[in-house]
Amino acid sequence: MDERKLLGQRIKSLRKIKGYTQEQLAEIIDINPKYLSSIERGEENPTLDLFLRLAQGLKVELSDLLRFTHEETNPKALRKSLDHLLATADVEQLQMACKLLAALLE
Repeated sequence: MDERKLLGQRIKSLRKIKGYTQEQLAEIIDINPKYLSSIERGEENPTLDLFLRLAQGLKVELSDLLRFTHEETNPKALRKSLDHLLATADVEQLQMACKLLAALLE
């Protein structure tokens, strides 16, 4: 997958984790929401200045924007990945995972 698309997915993922809509984040960093949408789709090449504003608006380190890998979207693959992680967890980790998932999914 193209690095711009991966970067766009990373920005979108961080935005959603922070609970912002595209419009809210665009307002915070003073850009047009349509431009942010284009960035998230991997159609734009943001400037360094914009990267800095995105990091500040998302309240993350600049390096966090660039920590991306292919984000899986296939439900079967995601469940398999979760199954693998849970199979290797100890009791305390399983308890924490249950609490985190319950909080996330409620």
